[in-house]
Amino acid sequence: MVNISARIDRLPSTPMLRKILFLCGIGWLFDAMDQGMVAGVMASIGKDWALSTGQLGVLGSSAMLGMAIGAALSGMAADRWGRRTVILWVLIIYGVASGLSGFSTNFTMLVILRFFTGFGLGGELPAASTLVSEFSPTRIRGRNVILLESFWAWGWIVAALVAYLLIPVYGWRIGFWVGAFPALFAAVIQRAIPESPRYLELRGKSDEADAIVSRMEKQAGINYKPESDSETAPKKVNNVHVSFADLWSKKYLASTIVLWVIWFGLNFGYYGFVLWTPTLLVGKGFALVKSFEFTLIMCLAQLPGYASAAYLVERIGRKKVLVVYLLGTALAAWLFGHAGTANQVLLYGCLLYFFSLGAWGCTYAYTPEVYPTVARATGSGWAAAFGRLGAFLAPMIVPVIYSAYGQAAGYKNVFIMLTVVFAVVAIVVGIVGKETMGKSLEEITD
Repeated sequence: MVNISARIDRLPSTPMLRKILFLCGIGWLFDAMDQGMVAGVMASIGKDWALSTGQLGVLGSSAMLGMAIGAALSGMAADRWGRRTVILWVLIIYGVASGLSGFSTNFTMLVILRFFTGFGLGGELPAASTLVSEFSPTRIRGRNVILLESFWAWGWIVAALVAYLLIPVYGWRIGFWVGAFPALFAAVIQRAIPESPRYLELRGKSDEADAIVSRMEKQAGINYKPESDSETAPKKVNNVHVSFADLWSKKYLASTIVLWVIWFGLNFGYYGFVLWTPTLLVGKGFALVKSFEFTLIMCLAQLPGYASAAYLVERIGRKKVLVVYLLGTALAAWLFGHAGTANQVLLYGCLLYFFSLGAWGCTYAYTPEVYPTVARATGSGWAAAFGRLGAFLAPMIVPVIYSAYGQAAGYKNVFIMLTVVFAVVAIVVGIVGKETMGKSLEEITD
């Protein structure tokens, strides 16, 4: 029998793998672009339609709710119908809903369309990270998924340019129309990205899996001979699906708990500071323009954060990198909350973005590795969905704490809270997490 997984793990980085990584990364960039543009778009909508703070909150929350449901359902769908199929359809849903949002005539219509935009956004991330992970050989698997996640930083940069250059001239609708491009990009995905060979083999489609891996072997100059392969292929399983309840069985319990803690904590901590940093800096006495300038510089620190995590994750391991970067984020959050000068704010803010985005990259690398192929997308999707609850709660809790204690004490207490969250997640990973570096996906999870 053909052992697809063993053959993939023997491959170097091939042109097909690099193309898959790049194209999935472009989809990732679109997701980040929507998240990055939402602040500028919502501010413009609020002014044009005279929306209350509560209505703007509902508008933002509708997308987060859509992301949570999209992540959960797309994960299960990807294990049932395939990773590539799900990526294709959620990009279409996201792109069409975003484009239609630009034609909204009232608040209710926009809220509904933002929900479906979020649904597509949330659905794309776990499916894409699973696909890249399953296409990657063991020795570069973690690095590749972190490189995929690094497209998030570029998406925020594009969003900043769109918000700065286009929205003031053409209004908020242009931001949503730009977000329609993923629907067109889905046609490129349809033709350029094949299905995961590991998934195809699991579903009994060994001939299709063999054809894809053979193309990669040809690109790498490897002549595979089935009769010389002493390894036994994994048993083919047809029409077997893992349910939500199965994720809490003894087999998957520890992995599920660790991932849910990581995803909730990172989402809560990240969205607790990234959405409120400009506002908090203004409250600390900085001019609004200066706060935006500082935030942009801090965002640039994401890039070396991703790069360093991608380098270290294949050298010292996922677990160690996660713990170090989470503790680094906790320390940076503490320092940022106690910063007294402009230079300190900028330095500690850069450290906060550096470590937090490095931790995000490692999380995306680690998540698909702790479940077997039959449950990989389902487990990843539900972890991401639960994490969105943290993203939903943090933006509401931060202003309550900030207002309750006043500007000076409130600013410190917000970041003390975030420090505790990041530290707790680091402790959980350190105690319960398992190391997956250097192991094949089958070796990790069987």
